[in-house]
Amino acid sequence: MKIAIGCDHRGIDFKSKVINILKSKDIEVIDVGANTNQSCDYPDFGFRVAEIVAKNEADWGILICNSGIGMSIVANKVKGIRAALCINEKLAEYARLHNDANILVIGAGFVSDELAEGIINKWLDTKFEGDRHIKRLQKISDFEEKQVSKEECDRLVKKWQDEVRKWQSKTWRR
Repeated sequence: MKIAIGCDHRGIDFKSKVINILKSKDIEVIDVGANTNQSCDYPDFGFRVAEIVAKNEADWGILICNSGIGMSIVANKVKGIRAALCINEKLAEYARLHNDANILVIGAGFVSDELAEGIINKWLDTKFEGDRHIKRLQKISDFEEKQVSKEECDRLVKKWQDEVRKWQSKTWRR
């Protein structure tokens, strides 16, 4: 198993403890930073982890910031990501059991080291229940598919600009 992990400056110490927990379980870790306590922007690291997971370059991801809220918002902007902010073991269990969460988010300012280990263990050990939850996750995926990427928007705009130029050219020749 391979897990991508990232944090902002408020999660540095916590992240190193989480990495030790993961490595003790023989889990390969992709650490995308941050690596210093110097102030930084959590979206930089949240997007990196989410993209790694979305591209299947890691099985799962773990994100850490002070509250966990910012990282949750960022990760869930990436297509295919189901990030869950968990502050106890029961939420970690339900994140996997019902939502097949592929990114665990922890608020370093709200979770003790001991509780973090329990949350991580519960999240890693819980299997997705499937069944009635598959239909619900499919609805999320279907909605994501309806969203148009910036690249697709740019392509369509260029196509219509070219079409307008053709019509203008024909009109001006008359």
